[in-house]
Amino acid sequence: MDKQEIKAEEIRQLERLAEKAELIRKEIAKVIIGQNEVIEQVLVALLSGGHGLIVGVPGLAKTLMVSTLARILDLKFSRIQFTPDLMPSDITGTEVIEEEKASGKRFFRFVPGPIFANVVLADEINRTPPKTQSALLQAMQEHTVTVGECTYKLEEPFFVLATQNPIEQEGTYPLPEAQLDRFMFEILIDYPSKEEEIEIVKYTTSAYTSEVKKVLTSREIIELQSLVRIIPVSDYLVEYTVRLVSATRPTNNAPEFVKKYIRWGAGPRAGQYLVLAAKTLAGLDGRPTPSVADVKKMIYPVLRHRIIRSFNAEAEGITTDQLISRLIEVVKE
Repeated sequence: MDKQEIKAEEIRQLERLAEKAELIRKEIAKVIIGQNEVIEQVLVALLSGGHGLIVGVPGLAKTLMVSTLARILDLKFSRIQFTPDLMPSDITGTEVIEEEKASGKRFFRFVPGPIFANVVLADEINRTPPKTQSALLQAMQEHTVTVGECTYKLEEPFFVLATQNPIEQEGTYPLPEAQLDRFMFEILIDYPSKEEEIEIVKYTTSAYTSEVKKVLTSREIIELQSLVRIIPVSDYLVEYTVRLVSATRPTNNAPEFVKKYIRWGAGPRAGQYLVLAAKTLAGLDGRPTPSVADVKKMIYPVLRHRIIRSFNAEAEGITTDQLISRLIEVVKE
């Protein structure tokens, strides 16, 4: 097979990815009303091989959205409710002593924890102490779990969506910046519009239930994750992305508003995730290469949790998203 044939085959695969993405959106719409941007960002994170942090007030169907996506993609789903007394072994699993009836010989048997799933919803991750948070974050980073002297590999694809409640701060353990950086996206879920809320109330108070169809298998998802990686990206787009990320750091060459309103900027991982997200977004649309528009669209969930605002920004009520919008205006293409 020559290079031209390989390229043609890849284009056909991208077209298939776009068709599958549209089917996934239609199936989710049977259960979830609105939240199109959130669903798109969750799909991009999944197909990029990253993880997502969802921030939103209670009652916005976060759990329903993630469990529905797992059903549509034919993936094993697990939900972990984080509490102050949750131990690392409650997540990873533990070894138990068993005895053979015939010989009386004792041995250790590993009982896997809820982390052994394809899609893991970590509910209210900031409610549990740092030690337990670290157990989850280590699994996210390495796709393995170590218990005692044994290391167990997690089944692929492995995708974690953690949720945080933005209004309750008492009795919580906020994730440190270094651990936040392990999440590809911070996804904001906002209140539905008036029309959407009317539809939600009608749907949830009726006897009608929707059955969703399976669109992809775990094997197909792994293949599509590999496909996303080989989508070509121009040197110009990479250079533009790096300039955007670098401009968030309050150094001597930074824009004046960055020096005033940003205490700490994004690291190199932000640029990696931003290019990868742009490539995945292009793939979901069936396009052979990403554009500047893709970078501008994906920059919000990528940078949102990687920029630490200064006291001036907090005092003046300037949000991180407002700073990112300003950044896009200042850094020319």
